[in-house]
Amino acid sequence: MDMESDAHTVRLRRLKFRAWHRGIREMDLIFGRFADARLAELDEADLAAFEVLLDEQDKDVFSWYCGEVPLPPEHDTPFFAKLRAFPVHQM
Repeated sequence: MDMESDAHTVRLRRLKFRAWHRGIREMDLIFGRFADARLAELDEADLAAFEVLLDEQDKDVFSWYCGEVPLPPEHDTPFFAKLRAFPVHQM
């Protein structure tokens, strides 16, 4: 492996860890299951959007995800559409 692929592997591992270690269990399941299934296939833009979303409060993300509160424009990304479309309940 070269240094670039090593850095990418470490980044993916960190994202997966952060996805599974949230504050509320619902977000662990949404983010964690998505990360387990799709993280390796995301492009740079999606990975960056995921990292930004992981910095948000769980209660806010959950409200956006469920459609209880309008999704802020800065998070209205192709990544969020992929996350919302992912069949978490079927895993």
